[in-house]
Amino acid sequence: MESKLLDKNNSASALSPMLLAILANRFDGVVREMTNTMLRTGRSAVINSARDFSCGITTADNELFATAEGLPAHTYGLNLQSAAMCEYHDDIADGDAYLHNDPYSGNSHPADHTIIVPVFWEGEHLFNVCAKAHQADIGNSIPTTYHAMAKDVYEEGALIFPAVRVQRDHKTNDDIVRMCQRRIRVPDFWYGDFLSMLGSARTGENRIHDILKKYGKETIKQFVTEWFDYSEKRMRQAIRELPAATIERENFHDPMPPILPDGIPVRVKLTVDPKEGSIEIDLTSNIDNMDNGLNLSEACSISNSVAGVYNCLPSDIPRNGGSYRCIKMKMRKGAAIGIPRFPHSCSVATTNIADRLLNNVQAALSQLGEGYGLAEGGLGMGAGASVISGIDARYDDHPYVNQPVLLNNGGPASPECDGWLTYGIPVVAGLMYRDSIEIDELSYPIHLREIRLTQNEEGAGYNRGAPGTIITYGPSNHPMTVVFAADAQVNPARGVRGGLDGNKGEMYLIDENGKEERAPSVGEVELTPGSWLKGKDASGGGYGDPMTREPARVLEDVLERYISIDRARNVYGVLFSGNIDDESLSIDEEATEKLRKKHV
Repeated sequence: MESKLLDKNNSASALSPMLLAILANRFDGVVREMTNTMLRTGRSAVINSARDFSCGITTADNELFATAEGLPAHTYGLNLQSAAMCEYHDDIADGDAYLHNDPYSGNSHPADHTIIVPVFWEGEHLFNVCAKAHQADIGNSIPTTYHAMAKDVYEEGALIFPAVRVQRDHKTNDDIVRMCQRRIRVPDFWYGDFLSMLGSARTGENRIHDILKKYGKETIKQFVTEWFDYSEKRMRQAIRELPAATIERENFHDPMPPILPDGIPVRVKLTVDPKEGSIEIDLTSNIDNMDNGLNLSEACSISNSVAGVYNCLPSDIPRNGGSYRCIKMKMRKGAAIGIPRFPHSCSVATTNIADRLLNNVQAALSQLGEGYGLAEGGLGMGAGASVISGIDARYDDHPYVNQPVLLNNGGPASPECDGWLTYGIPVVAGLMYRDSIEIDELSYPIHLREIRLTQNEEGAGYNRGAPGTIITYGPSNHPMTVVFAADAQVNPARGVRGGLDGNKGEMYLIDENGKEERAPSVGEVELTPGSWLKGKDASGGGYGDPMTREPARVLEDVLERYISIDRARNVYGVLFSGNIDDESLSIDEEATEKLRKKHV
């Protein structure tokens, strides 16, 4: 659909490629400055340490325009949120700001608060700037922003704001602020993050004004149209290079006893049409909404489907409304993966099933043939991404709630390279930061006993998945409540095209005497001083037969301690001479060739 920002009768000549590139980078620069503003001013660690937030720009007619380094789970639905703002308000004006975290009208899930500021120039509404951030607490009925067991939105308990105006003429509605401060467990942290989001959005507004002042409104309108057209052209060219195919694929979220003893199927049907240069993503065969918090919002159903496609195409294709034109979504209302029906909870919509969906799309594309698609990425919000809460004796028993981001699931193997070591989970794909251990221990009464990479648990392949990590932590003073909603403890990330699966995740409770007991994948536990929670994250799946991996790369993996000499022999068919301890280890090429021939 052509952007409404430029009159179809406008006969202006096309902008030069140089100016097109300059303006594209100027607007990306706006988003990056918004991002830097929030990173430096956010109050809670989930923002200023883990960077669980994203910024972006949409057009006045609600097409995604610029996202720079935003998280896929956050940014690909921003246009739905600004569309809700326009639907709910017929008096949008310069100086307004809106708070939106409603998963039933475009947001990802209630924990992601978004400030939307409409940008006007010469009296005309041209853009919307959006600053979205995961909050430390949102008023849920239990101290977590992920309430997997919530039967509905009422049991979930989150404060929900469907594009509510929080500023008029740049003046904040203090009633809204008081509502949040009364219900949220850490009101000072929430208010600091609220101001950070406002500052980020206003920074974006001011920088867009600078661009409009320099280049003029008509030039910028023309740029928007041409940039979308260019993005569409690049996307169609990439899809036209794919084989025509219709692919159906299914994977499964882990069982969640007692309510989902068989797990949750995640189904996609992809139709690749290179002649038209389009891909259709059909989600209509998925199950109905569930009576728990794992339902996907519409934004997450879309964002994590299209992210799986973008991950398998050239990285220089702009992710915006122009390239969106080449992807067709088929969803149905009342589905767990599709469009949710109120009041079904979408508390955990940004992870878990969303990760499974994204994995499913990118792995399905591997069925197009050698060199296409990706393996499944390591997933699961285990011990290192659980929400911790309690009171801190160091600060007059002040309450705290936070989600440390210390997990490190391994990235998926691709046709070109091994998985990314600091991947995290599929829906963020390495774009979030891992917390600083030192900052977490200074900010919260938590003690980290260990964080280390796993060995011999990568998804083996011609290109291998990255390993996960083992993490152990506990409280440093008062008891600590830990809430988690993990996945991949039963169903690991799958390899593709002969690549092997990654390992399964694990979590254990360790008491004061050192006794280990397996923890449930979904639940709430209390750790007392001297007790620990230990978790193993999942590795990414492999791509291609591990017996075809170059022996030199296997040797490097052994030297880096990713794998052992035994695994190199048994899984990759590579034998060595010499000794790893005195650095004399080398490939025995003749013995390796003989061993590999036995496996042909």
